[in-house]
Amino acid sequence: MHMKSPKANRTTGLWQKQVESACIAKGLQLTPLRRQVLKILAKAPAPMGAYAIIDGLSRAQRKPVAPPTVYRSLDFFMENGFLHKIESRNAYAPCEHIGHEHHGILLICDRCGRSDEIENPGLDRLLRETAVNAGFCALRQVVEMQGLCRGCEASNPGAA
Repeated sequence: MHMKSPKANRTTGLWQKQVESACIAKGLQLTPLRRQVLKILAKAPAPMGAYAIIDGLSRAQRKPVAPPTVYRSLDFFMENGFLHKIESRNAYAPCEHIGHEHHGILLICDRCGRSDEIENPGLDRLLRETAVNAGFCALRQVVEMQGLCRGCEASNPGAA
C-alpha cells in the first residue's frame, strides 16, 4: 500500500509540474485555460467543486467564465489520469500517482476536507474480479472512505 499527502505535493507545486511534464510526454495540449484550472487546483488545500474553480477562474480573468469550458478542462484532466472526481462531494482531487493505470482509494476527512489517495493492488484486483464474476463490465471505479485525517483525529481524540 502506498500513501502520499496531496497537500504536500500541491504546496510544493510538484503535482502541477508532474501534470505539465506528463502532457509534454504524451503530446497533450495544455491550453491557457487548462493551465489556469491546473494552477487553481494545485494551490487548493483540499478538493474543489467545479463552481469554486469557476469562481477562482472568473476572478483571475476578471470576467465571467462559462461552466462548460471549465467542465471540459476537468474532463481532460480526468480522462488523462490527472484528477479524481470525489463522487460523494462532487469535487475534484489531484491524482497522486500520475503515469500509470490504477484505481486508488480516496480517504476523505469530514472535518478539514483533505483527501489522501492510497493504492492497494489487492483491493483493486478483488473489486475487478468481483465485478467480472457478477457479469459486470466496470468502466470506472471510485472507492471513497470518509472519516478523520491524522491531523484532525489527533486534535480531537476519541471523536472517531
